Amino acid sequence: MKRNLTEGPVGPHLVKLTLPMVWGLFALIAFNLVDTYFVGQLGTAQLAAMSFTFPVVLTLGNLAFGLGVGTTSVIARAIGEGDMQRVQRFTTNSLTLALTAVLLFASIGLFTIDPLFQALGAGPDILPFIREYMRVWYFGIVFLVVPMVGNSAIRAAGNTLTPSIIMTVAAGTNIVLDPLLINGALGFPRLELQGAALATVIARAVSLVAALLVLRFKEKLLSTQIPSIQETLWCWRDILTVGLPAAAASMITPISIGVVTSFLAIHGAAAVAGFGLASRVESLALIAIFALASSMGPFVGQNWGAHHIGRVRQALSQGYRFCLGWGLLMAVILGVVARPLAGIFNPDPTVIAIAARYLWLVPISYGAAGMLQVTSSAFNAMGKPIPSIIITSAHMVGCYIPLAYIGSRVAGPVGIFGAAAIANLLVGFSAYGWSRRTCLRQTKVVSASG
Repeated sequence: MKRNLTEGPVGPHLVKLTLPMVWGLFALIAFNLVDTYFVGQLGTAQLAAMSFTFPVVLTLGNLAFGLGVGTTSVIARAIGEGDMQRVQRFTTNSLTLALTAVLLFASIGLFTIDPLFQALGAGPDILPFIREYMRVWYFGIVFLVVPMVGNSAIRAAGNTLTPSIIMTVAAGTNIVLDPLLINGALGFPRLELQGAALATVIARAVSLVAALLVLRFKEKLLSTQIPSIQETLWCWRDILTVGLPAAAASMITPISIGVVTSFLAIHGAAAVAGFGLASRVESLALIAIFALASSMGPFVGQNWGAHHIGRVRQALSQGYRFCLGWGLLMAVILGVVARPLAGIFNPDPTVIAIAARYLWLVPISYGAAGMLQVTSSAFNAMGKPIPSIIITSAHMVGCYIPLAYIGSRVAGPVGIFGAAAIANLLVGFSAYGWSRRTCLRQTKVVSASG
C-alpha cells in the first residue's frame, strides 16, 4: 500500500520498477548461461540433451509465471482499490495454490520422461542424458514454482528491488555450485548433467526461503490466520481467472518451441544444440524488454484498479518506444558478435554456425517481440487474460509453427529462424493496435460512469 503507483510522473515510476528487474533477470539469465557453458564443455550430446529439456522446463516455469501473473493482477488491483485485508488473503492463498499445482505436475512429469522426449525427437544417444537431468529437476520443482509466485506478490506491491536481490542470491548460489557438482571441482563428486540439475534445485531452495521471509516479515503480505476452505477456493478462483489463461498463454510458447525443436531435430543434434545456445543468448539480449513487461504488471494493475486509464495509455506508449529502440540496438550488437559469442559456449563449428545464423536473423524482430510482451503483460494486469492468450496463440500456433514447418522444408534451420522473425513482426504490431483500442474504450466507459 505504501508504494502507490497511481500518483506521480509515469516515466520515473517505470524506471524505478524496471531497473531492479533488469538486474534480477540478468541474474536469472546468467543462471541459465552458466549452466549452458559448463554443460557445453561436456560435449555436443549433453548440450543437445539440455536443449531438449528447455521446452519442458520452460513450460513448467511458465505455469509458475502464469500463477504469478494472476497473483500480481489481483493483488495490484486490490492495492489500487485500497483493500489491504484482501491483499493479504490473496497473497497467502496464491502460495497454497502454487504448492498444489507443483505436486500435480511433478508427479505427472516423473512418469512421462521417456515418451515425452521421444515425441520431441530425442534419440537413444541423447535420452540417457535427458533422464539424468529431469529426474533431479522434477523433484525440485517446488523450489521453482512457489518462490516465483511469492516474488510476484512482492512486485505487485511495487517492490521490484527485493525480488531482484532474491534472484541474484539464487543465481550466485548456482554459479558457485555448477563447477563443483558438474565437473567435480574441489573434491566434489563429478555428476555432470545431474550436477547441473542439483545445483539448480539447491539455488531455487534458497530463493524459496528468502521469498517467504520477505513476504511474512518485511512486506507483511501473509495473513496470520489459517484460511477456511471457502475463502481458499474463492481466492483460487479469482487468481485462476487471470492465472489459468496467463499460464496457458505462457505455456503455448515453450510447447511451440518443443514442436520447432522437433523440426530442428530432423537436421541433427548440432542444429538443436545451436538453437538452444542461441535461445539462451537471446534471453540475455531481451533482458530489458522482459523487465519492462514485468514492471507493467504492478503499474497497470494499480492504475487500472484506480480507473486512471490515461496513465495506463501513457505507460504503454513509453514502453513501446523503448522496445523499438532496444530491439534495434540488440540487432546491431548481435550482428557483430554472434559468431565469437557462440564460440564461447561450444567449440563445435557446426553448432557455432547455426547459432550465429539465428543471431543474425531473428534480432531484426526484437522490437516487435517486445511490444507483444508488453501488451500481453498489460492485458493480464487489467484482469483481461483472453486477449493475451489470443495474441500468444496467434503468434506461436497461427504464425510461427506453420511458417517454421514450411521454412524447415525449404531452407532448413535458416528457414525456421526466418519464421520466428516474421511471426514476431506480424503479431507484435497487431498487439500494439489492440491495446490502443482497449484503452480508448475504457476511457469512454470511465468518463460515462463519472
